[in-house]
Amino acid sequence: QVQLVESGGGSVQAGGSLRLSCAATGNIFSLNNMGWYRQAPGNQRDLVAYITTDGSTTYGDSVKGRFTISRDNAKNSVYLQMNSLKPDDTGVYYCKADLIITRTALTLHDVWGQGTLVTVSS
Repeated sequence: QVQLVESGGGSVQAGGSLRLSCAATGNIFSLNNMGWYRQAPGNQRDLVAYITTDGSTTYGDSVKGRFTISRDNAKNSVYLQMNSLKPDDTGVYYCKADLIITRTALTLHDVWGQGTLVTVSS
């Protein structure tokens, strides 16, 4: 069974840092573009950062210059380094894969992880 497993969330004071990890587990042949999304209470799920298979990145305006997304294709993993955290960064962070191909040639679209909670206090 293919799934995305996030880790690294927690509570931190404003100005602090956290590093989120997302590992794709299961019988995976390849991962396509990956992204991190954030959902604050009462809000929609918004894009935080996005990385393509060749390493090109895109960031939401509110996190530019503070967050860095990266990936390790050998480990089927994507990371989000979050620095200079603000209370507005609080929310559940979800990892998403646009496309996963398994070793049995199964194609999975829009695979989401279960989310990890980040709380930033002032």
